[in-house]
Amino acid sequence: MRLVANIGGGRAFDILKGFKSKALDVLSDQVSIFGARSALEAGPFDLKRVLLGSAADALLAGGDADRHRRNRLQTRAASIALTRALANTEIRQTRLPPSQSVLLTQCGAIIGNCSLTTGGLGTAPQSQLGFVQTTENDAELAMVSQWFETEWNPADPKGVAVEALVSAITAAAADHAPGAVYIQALHQLFAEMQVGTDESRIMDSATGIRETQVWSKLYRFQKDGVIGAIDKLQRFGGCIIADSVGLGKTFEALAVIKYFELRNARVLVLAPKRLRENWTLWRRNDVRNILAADRFAFDVLNYTDLSREGGLSGDVDLGHINWANYDLVVIDESHNFRNRPAGKGERESRYDRLLNAVVKAGVKTRVLMLSATPVNNRLNDLKNQIAFATEAHDQALAGHGIASIAGTIRVAQGQFNRWQQLPEGRRTPAKLLEMLGFDYFRLLDLLTIARSRKHIERYYGTAETGTFPEKLAPTNIKSDVDLTGSFPPIIEINNEIRRLKLAAFAPLRYVLESRRAAYERRYNQDVEGAGGGASVFRQLDREESLIALLRVNLLKRMESSVHAFALTIGRQLEIVEELITRIEAHDDSVTAPLIEDLDDDDPAFEQLGVGRSVRVLLSDTDLVRWRQDLAEDRERLARLHGQAQTVTPERDGRNKLDIQPTGWLGS
Repeated sequence: MRLVANIGGGRAFDILKGFKSKALDVLSDQVSIFGARSALEAGPFDLKRVLLGSAADALLAGGDADRHRRNRLQTRAASIALTRALANTEIRQTRLPPSQSVLLTQCGAIIGNCSLTTGGLGTAPQSQLGFVQTTENDAELAMVSQWFETEWNPADPKGVAVEALVSAITAAAADHAPGAVYIQALHQLFAEMQVGTDESRIMDSATGIRETQVWSKLYRFQKDGVIGAIDKLQRFGGCIIADSVGLGKTFEALAVIKYFELRNARVLVLAPKRLRENWTLWRRNDVRNILAADRFAFDVLNYTDLSREGGLSGDVDLGHINWANYDLVVIDESHNFRNRPAGKGERESRYDRLLNAVVKAGVKTRVLMLSATPVNNRLNDLKNQIAFATEAHDQALAGHGIASIAGTIRVAQGQFNRWQQLPEGRRTPAKLLEMLGFDYFRLLDLLTIARSRKHIERYYGTAETGTFPEKLAPTNIKSDVDLTGSFPPIIEINNEIRRLKLAAFAPLRYVLESRRAAYERRYNQDVEGAGGGASVFRQLDREESLIALLRVNLLKRMESSVHAFALTIGRQLEIVEELITRIEAHDDSVTAPLIEDLDDDDPAFEQLGVGRSVRVLLSDTDLVRWRQDLAEDRERLARLHGQAQTVTPERDGRNKLDIQPTGWLGS
């Protein structure tokens, strides 16, 4: 016997083709239409006898490697040809499942991992590991033929595998009505969606969730959202509820939390500090807590607590908390965690702490994310949130048609970029949906729940919820900034703001050239580029962007009132004065340590440096230039502050307007 590689020019198909014989006997535990067709065409052969394993797997349509063959839409034609070939073929079922296959002719035989499939014949990648051998002389052929006869004689011609194969091939060759094909296509596309809304399968009624107070408060569309979220959490490990603002994401999350608590799960809610009260209320014995009967027991922490090693956060001692022991984590406003994880050599970010210390460590942790805007700037925002559900495994959804999460989002981002470059007439929402592709929407279906008010009105009606408010077109009202006309026009204020260097907020701008590389290594971040390549996010660029936002913020204060503008200018003036004082008090004779030798919490920064999130040693900066720019800022800020302080509330024209809240209709 000779070993066969079953690849390249040594495929079982090629060896079979070299046998000058008319009849072919087969023992196989697997049969596919494409494999059988290849075997018959290799001779060409007449299929004489087929011996099926007792647990034969009739993968008639083939495996994943046969997708391109199925896409040619010739499966039915191949099935008809195979039906005709089997008309004069004897088929029996073995007594025991065979451990290997046999392709037997009068001129030679092939045995081993050579089932009647494209993989077994070597015309497609094999799906399992095994030897393939072929006979080299008449004695070996006679031995294989005798063994085949020994197994053939007691085999059952009416076995279950025989009936299953004949029925499957007959069905594949049959002519189907177009309507039946359409219904089958719909079933294949949406069967999983139907499973995902099967309440009896998803929710354990023994938990008593339907008797809870929070469940009784939900509308029907919210209950469907809860069921869908629980299903995704259990199947995929995570879910993003991205319903529009005002549709009750918090209450949906509370229902999910209660379901897990009823199953003795330990739950953590992470929220921005400003939204903490929105969650802690539901745990307290408070007259405002309409869900007090449910006795919620989840922990609530701020985002910033992920960066702390000790101290109290509400009633939670961060020094003793077991981060790795949460069964469910709920992240409110999850788009705040859209930033990518830290690169090699960078400090651990809150994102890293949450992913590594909470989600990946300890018990299996499921993650529920709430955000009306999970994508802010780039589709990569979505990928970094999905990583919490998949524990950052890029192939986690391969079994559901998403070979690579990062690849799917990268392709969609590229298509979105190309859509943005289209002429205005072609740059339509319909065109964008077409360009983004099926895989991206498949990914969204698997892990997100996103409904708009229009969706609720269309598919649930308004009988239960009532009508949603209708937003009216805005009314533009212009008023005088100063009724006396003494305050400079807005255009002059804007010009003054644009002249501000805002040097206090850009310390890296003044780092000496000889020391700049050390700060770049410390604060620059390696990020993934749009095309998948690496790029650098420079902290210096970030500071300049911050300054642009600060200028805009000053103008926005003017939108509120001159008084608000004066308060903001005053705070910036205090910051500038404080920094000038620090620079003037700096002693050059003191030898300062290197920035590379200091941690961010090193006490030396309090004496020798400035900054909070970005620390800069004064000895590493051009103090003369920095002091000059700060002095210019102080002069302009002081002038603006003085002008704004003269405008009292009585002189501010906007305080005299009678504005009615007419932005919405309905209730």
